[in-house]
Amino acid sequence: MAQSLIFEEYDLPNGLHVILHPNNAAPVVTIGVMYHVGAKDEDPTRTGFAHFFEHLLFEGSQNIARGKWFDIVSANGGHNNAFTTQDKTYYYEVFPSNNLQLGLWMEAERMLHPVINEIGVSTQNSVVKEEKNQRIDNAPYGRIMYRSAINPYLFKKHPYSSTVIGEVEHLDAASLEEFIAFKKKFYNPNNAVLVVAGDFDTPTTKEWIEQYFATIPNTGNVIQRNKIEEVPITETIEVTEYDPNIQIPLKLYAYRTPAMTDKDSYTIDLLSNILTDGKSARLYKKMIDEHQTALQVLAFSDAQEDYGVYIMGALPMDGVSLETLAQEMDEEIERLQTELISEREYEKLQNQIEANFVAQNSNMEGITLSLADNYTFYKDTNLINKAIDHYRAITREDIREAARKYLDKKQRLDLNYLPSVQ
Repeated sequence: MAQSLIFEEYDLPNGLHVILHPNNAAPVVTIGVMYHVGAKDEDPTRTGFAHFFEHLLFEGSQNIARGKWFDIVSANGGHNNAFTTQDKTYYYEVFPSNNLQLGLWMEAERMLHPVINEIGVSTQNSVVKEEKNQRIDNAPYGRIMYRSAINPYLFKKHPYSSTVIGEVEHLDAASLEEFIAFKKKFYNPNNAVLVVAGDFDTPTTKEWIEQYFATIPNTGNVIQRNKIEEVPITETIEVTEYDPNIQIPLKLYAYRTPAMTDKDSYTIDLLSNILTDGKSARLYKKMIDEHQTALQVLAFSDAQEDYGVYIMGALPMDGVSLETLAQEMDEEIERLQTELISEREYEKLQNQIEANFVAQNSNMEGITLSLADNYTFYKDTNLINKAIDHYRAITREDIREAARKYLDKKQRLDLNYLPSVQ
């Protein structure tokens, strides 16, 4: 049993939640700020706002000159990044521990008074357009990776149907006032969590957090979120999509699955591991090693705040039909639905999950993100010490039942993803 990770958490009067994890194993520190806002929180006529803000809030602040954010971080021995999902926007810096104060000040600047003006909006609009061109429109399988060829079929009501990057037309049509209003609504202390992990002195760090963050006003906005319920999928959704950027077709199945907080989401993770995690996984052994029908196989589970998506697929070897791939994938699904996995496979599966869990939390960056996620979405920061127990509690019978419940043929998208006809 791994040693429990020690942390402290508290709230500032303005609603900002703070989590501190001191660890002096290396003289570095990670500062992470997670805002509970993602693509699903957008106006459906203004998609892409959450992701756009991830870019926009690196433009600068009242005390950080435009375009100098990354220069300041790198000049002080650090690195930083950010990302946006359907449910969250996350910013982080990693610094030598003697620059913790700088990192806290910079994140407070981002929260308190970023500069949002026409110059920054125009600049980042161009950046986002280029990102969309490179990652989705002109990238092989980009519409699969970013799910614009998948999610609209699985979600008819929920905003998960849209991509995180959104529609360029919506950003073009937005006014500066709309961007400022988005910041005021979502980028508030009571909609954020600040995590500091690494080599730091706790009393001094608390003083700095008080100095930089406690005076940031809370606008009083309380974000009201009502889960939009989707109608169950009861008939196979058969679709053909075309991609001019590919030469090899793809056979893909996609299923709508429960939210990340549902206990079944842990079981679906195990299903994914059984099918494709490593060269001993079932689809890999069968389709690549033994039958040599597939060039590549894939399966992954993405559990989100309201719903999850489980995707599995394969690229055919030359001369192999997509129907052959479908038959072989279906055979393995049916095996999971009708037979218990062996004790040996179950033991290997548990070892894999534990190794993945340890790897995820093996450095301060991973720990910082896990702590922020656990607080924001599970309201249980200590899940970082308990999640592995949820996996250990899953039985072989649970795995079979989850395969029956969620991998039903009539509840899936059956997608043929083909090269465009020349």
